[in-house]
Amino acid sequence: MYLFLMAIWIILNGRITLEVLAFGLVISAALYWFICKFMDYGIGKDIRILDQIFSIIRYAFVLVLEIIKANLAVIHLIISGKDQIEPALVSFRTDLKTDTAKAFMANAITLTPGTITVTLTEDEYVVHCLDKDLAYGMNDTVISRMLIDMEEKSTAGMPEDTPKHTTEETGQSGQRLKNESGKSRKGRKK
Repeated sequence: MYLFLMAIWIILNGRITLEVLAFGLVISAALYWFICKFMDYGIGKDIRILDQIFSIIRYAFVLVLEIIKANLAVIHLIISGKDQIEPALVSFRTDLKTDTAKAFMANAITLTPGTITVTLTEDEYVVHCLDKDLAYGMNDTVISRMLIDMEEKSTAGMPEDTPKHTTEETGQSGQRLKNESGKSRKGRKK
């Protein structure tokens, strides 16, 4: 985190001089101390992040690929001239335990075109999909599996303070689908 703060300082200054580096070292140290003292952060978290740096890079790469695939799906939906686009609200549960992983999942859903996270309560997501075809398999994606793996690696050897959540079984894909009129339908895989 300290190196990240220092890099941000240098980027915002736009040049590297002795004065910029000296002020950056002091300001970054003060910010790092503040974050550790008041925001429940510490060197242990830095070490866990460094242990997972390759997983984080892989996650970012896969997320970009998923965004590209979703862009192509939305473009296909638009170009195909489908007469009726059927928006859907999808409700599903996740196996993610930490709030950070849940937030990353919600952000990944929102970043992909055609979907937006409406609510996240405990372990249940409600997602609006541009078309019902984009909703299938929402609860079992490559992103969610990667986040679960990263979460398990980061909490290995630590006491478990939150219970593990289970996936809600509704239909073959484990999703409840609702169209815009509010009528419930069971999800199914294609």
